[in-house]
Parts: sequence; structure tokens; C-alpha cells
Amino acid sequence: MKAKIYKVKSYTNEMIRGKFSKIEDLRIKGMITYPLVDLLIIIMLGVMCGLEESEQIVIYAKNKKSFLSQVFGIKKIPSDVTLDRILEMVDGEAVSKIIIDIMKMKILKLGDIIAVDGKSIRSTIPEGKKQATLQILTAYFVESGVVLGQKYISDKDKTNEIPVFQEMLLYADIKGKTITADAMHCQKDTCEMIVARGGNYVFGLKDNHKLLKNDVEEFFADPSNASRMEVFEPPVEKGSGRVTQRIFYRALDVMQFDGAENWTGVKSIFAVRRIVTTKHGTTDETCYYISSLDSSPESLLKIVRDHWKIESMHWMLDVVFNEDDHITSSENAHKTLNIFRKFALLMHRTYIKEHNLKISLKNFMFDCLTSDDLILKLCS
Repeated sequence: MKAKIYKVKSYTNEMIRGKFSKIEDLRIKGMITYPLVDLLIIIMLGVMCGLEESEQIVIYAKNKKSFLSQVFGIKKIPSDVTLDRILEMVDGEAVSKIIIDIMKMKILKLGDIIAVDGKSIRSTIPEGKKQATLQILTAYFVESGVVLGQKYISDKDKTNEIPVFQEMLLYADIKGKTITADAMHCQKDTCEMIVARGGNYVFGLKDNHKLLKNDVEEFFADPSNASRMEVFEPPVEKGSGRVTQRIFYRALDVMQFDGAENWTGVKSIFAVRRIVTTKHGTTDETCYYISSLDSSPESLLKIVRDHWKIESMHWMLDVVFNEDDHITSSENAHKTLNIFRKFALLMHRTYIKEHNLKISLKNFMFDCLTSDDLILKLCS
């Protein structure tokens, strides 16, 4: 049977090879059988097809040898042992920077809301311990699904998310953007940094600032304060056996709260009550927020709701790619595979949305596994 000839834009291979060639190869020159760029391309394509283990990726590469040769110039297929060794050796942070650059090149309209959230790699939790040895803090454009940047938190560093988040702010372009994060990052100096760099913030308010939180909670719970707050009720949402009612409350004077003047740029202190009814019963929860925005209730509610998209992305890493079950002692391997998975999610979700496809991510990745033309469209 005559081999298929793939019609592909020349920049597909040139762009990917050009980006990956910037990553330093730490192996001894003269003893390299498989170019690092080739190995990274094979791993990237395997992950995009939903493959989880090196053995699976090697089987895929052997079956796609003609495709890999024609499109990406890959002449030799490595063993799974070689792939594992490369994943342990390659600088995972360098790979992340390159993939983030490719994301931004492919998705030009990034968005204005940046959600920040940390994810523990649960397979790195030592036996008898509760804390993972590796956590990944991600800044994520919720509208486009593009990763703005990410930082790594290792137990070797003896640090936590707060200083790592603040370091991320020093180098990220957040001018004109709105940063959302959970209550851990509701810190006065973090707010000051964001405003100083031309951004805005919407942070959850919880017991890490107990005095302010209690003051705010008591204010919104007191019916006598009704004339001192703005109330907005969007339409009730119904679907999938769930009825959701949201009620938005905002204080008309933020400076009435003790210590509010110490929060740089604060313009809104508000609460969102969420009442959810299903066949299992009703839940009623109120969350509190502090923000530098003086926007409409609709806008603030959207920002609060959009924050869940980064949590959804982290959930998908576990459900679609079984990230928490991937066993390796190498932090480099975890870092590299994590950013390849995020890239795969971005490319798949974007394509499915643009083509209005009614298909699950798992099934779409299986289509990529069986269709070279489809994987080419995602890479081009």
C-alpha cells in the first residue's frame, strides 16, 4: 500500500522545532542517538492523544512512524526507557515557558480575567504525610484557557503559595487585567502589588482576616443595614436537575469597615449568597469578597463565577489525564507532563468550541489518536 502523503503547512514543524530547540540538552554531545526536540515532540503528541504512560507513547510513535517522519522529520523512535530518562533530565520549567509561548501564539485573544490557583500533585505525597512535595501555582486566562505563567512550590523550598504568587506578579503583565484568587491570597501587600502594576483584584475573604471578615459578615446579616447596601438578584438558573438562585449584596460605603483603609485600592466589599436545590435537598451558602473594582453587580458576579474555570481545569487534569495517579519520583517529569496536558486541554477545548462539536474530551482525544489529519489541525 502506498504511504500517505501529508499536506501540512511548513511552519508547523519549523515553529515547534524552533521553540523546542531553545531548551538546553544536558546530555553528553557525541553520545546522543535521539535529538531532544524529537523526543519532546513525540511526548507532546502522545499526551495530546490522551496517552498517559511512556510505553503507550512509544507504541503510538512506532505505529505513526511515517507520519512523524514526513511532518516532523523524526527518523528514529526511542524506547520507553529513553523517554522516561528524558523526562527526568529535561528542565521542566524551561519546557513550561516554551509551551506557554506556543499557547499565546495560537490563541491571540487572551482575555482580561486571570485566575490564580495552586494544585498539589498528589502522587508526590510521601507515605505517612499529608503534604505533596510538589505543588504548581498557575495563572490562567479564564476566557481563553491560556496559561499566563506558572510557578513551582517544592517542599525543598520550605515556602508556600503566598510569596510564590507575589513573585509571579513581579514578572507578569497584569496591566488592565483583573486577578482572582482564593482567600489565601487575600493579603494587603498582594493587593498593593497588583494595583501598583496597573491591575485589579477580586479576592475571597475568609478567616485569615478574621476581624474584617466577621465585621463584613455581621453587616450583611443584619436586616437593619438594608438601606446601606445594594442588592441584585439575577434570574434563577435551572438545569441538570439543579435550581440555583444567587443574591448579590454590596456595601455602599466600604470605609465603614474597621481597617478597610489599609487595603490598597479597595472599592467594593460584597457578598454572594448561593442557594442550590437538587433532589438531595437544598444548600445555602454565602461567600464574601473584597475588590478594587467598582463594577456592576453583573460584572462582579461573572468574575466570581469565572474563577471556577481554573479549578475545572485542574479537575480535568485528574479526570482526563489521571495526573494524580502518575507515579514518578522526578519533579522535572511532573512539570513537563503537566504543561503538555494543559496545552492539550487548550487545543482540544478550543477546537471543539470553534467547530461546535458534541463530543467529550476523552472521545475527541481518541479521534486524535486515530486521525493524523486531526492532530495536524491542532498543531498547525
